[in-house]
Amino acid sequence: MSIEQKVEEKAELNSLTKAEKAEGWQLLFNGKTPDGWRNYAKTTFPNGWNITPEGTLHCPGSGRGEAGGKDRGDIIYGVKKFGNFHLKLEWKISEGGNSGIFYLGQESDEFDFIWKTAPEMQILDNEKHIDANEGLSGNRQAGSLYDLYPAKPQNAKPAGEWNSVEIKVYKGSVWHMQNGETVVEYHLWTPEWNELVAGSKFPDLNPNWADVATEGYIGLQDHGDDVWFSNIKIKEL
Repeated sequence: MSIEQKVEEKAELNSLTKAEKAEGWQLLFNGKTPDGWRNYAKTTFPNGWNITPEGTLHCPGSGRGEAGGKDRGDIIYGVKKFGNFHLKLEWKISEGGNSGIFYLGQESDEFDFIWKTAPEMQILDNEKHIDANEGLSGNRQAGSLYDLYPAKPQNAKPAGEWNSVEIKVYKGSVWHMQNGETVVEYHLWTPEWNELVAGSKFPDLNPNWADVATEGYIGLQDHGDDVWFSNIKIKEL
């Protein structure tokens, strides 16, 4: 392969290489507009989020935590639901910040927040956010399946630095990858899964939370802190 070909195959921000296109990858964010994204349980994209000049999807901090503020809230890629997939993206969190990536999420008049239906890959400043020391064995730190399975090894980069993550879902098996390493692996709908969820806070939010759907929406969390996303892409399996 020539130097020119190698350069050509290096993807620019929020773009796909020829190889990725051939493999079936699709962009979920073009770096210029919020096309495809909207508020959870709404039809429009919130004014509280923005696209930066650098081409990142940005949720500005409100200082109000999950209470958020006017015209904010969690967002989903509302074009379609995904079942078996390989998701890739990059995130950067502010100092002391908190956010998350949801998958297999559902919308219903019964639920006001996506986290009442969806597993969450945690985004966190492990050094400064108080939640890093809550939960059990680090299961609220970056990369973890929030409040259930801790990310091991814990390899998140500090606040202000970009982290690359991947989520794979295939017939109930789920993998979280963070900065090139698999940090979580678990299996939905198994006795172990049902037992773990039964002992967590989630049944109080939704008594059927363990019965995660076979397909659902990809979502990004507004937790009231500055967080940036880029290179969001997915391949259906």
